Amino acid sequence: MKNFILTGLFLISAISFTKGQSKTAYQLFSNDGEIAEYSDMINSLSKSDMVFFGEYHNNPISHWLQLEMSKSFYEIKGEKLYFGAEMFEAGNQLVIDEYLKGFYPEDKMTPEVTQMWSNYKTDYKPLLDFAKAHSLRFIATNIPRRYASMIYKNGLEALNELSPEALELISPDIEKYFDPTVKAYAEMAEMMGGHVPENMLNIQAAQAAKDATMAHFSLENFNEDDFLFHIQGSYHSNYDQGIIWWISQIQPDIRIASVTTVSHSEWDKMPEEEKSTIADYIIVVADDMTQTN
Repeated sequence: MKNFILTGLFLISAISFTKGQSKTAYQLFSNDGEIAEYSDMINSLSKSDMVFFGEYHNNPISHWLQLEMSKSFYEIKGEKLYFGAEMFEAGNQLVIDEYLKGFYPEDKMTPEVTQMWSNYKTDYKPLLDFAKAHSLRFIATNIPRRYASMIYKNGLEALNELSPEALELISPDIEKYFDPTVKAYAEMAEMMGGHVPENMLNIQAAQAAKDATMAHFSLENFNEDDFLFHIQGSYHSNYDQGIIWWISQIQPDIRIASVTTVSHSEWDKMPEEEKSTIADYIIVVADDMTQTN
């Protein structure tokens, strides 16, 4: 992941992305700068224990590839495949489990899953339906946002006010490993420039609580020979930060791979070192791609 070679093939691809007649919607790259074949990517990723897919939440290419990759992983891993997703909060796991078991139809399940994302039906329902059709587990990994909000306002001290039942929905590792100097959280302060708010540490802690909780439930549901396909915003996994960093602290022997989404204009401006370290595979999408709501 450390040595990026800018090839002539990439230059040709970059030019054709905007000027060619093929109207390419996306191009897949490996982190050595080579254009990657989908099948090679699947074979490579399937050798890991966990794959984290960093999406642009409103990008249809991301969501289409997530479903296609799920089908491909299922062909290789079968019932060992399970899903995790930022878009579902840990407090909704029981409802999701009951829905997957066919206890009631989706129109009964959806109102019970609090804070459902507005693009659920177009972008995340297909993944949940795929899991249901194949009797696969789907883990709601994110911290309930009410608790993330409490940390945002009052810092990690807010955890002392919660019940044991509430704490079961939050990573038990957050206080042990939280470090605001870690790249993912330090950059949050750097982006503020000279206007860092007084509660910056709380803001960083709230972000870390999300990452830590997603890592916690990913690991808690992992059994030997399992294969996790986790969906999250790219910021939660780029550069082996976020969720991946937390897993490396808690259980460093887990084999992790990542995929991310980058717009074409962002990719063109990105330094070569970043291109080689942002993820194992990079989906470069057209700038003018239509967006979901």
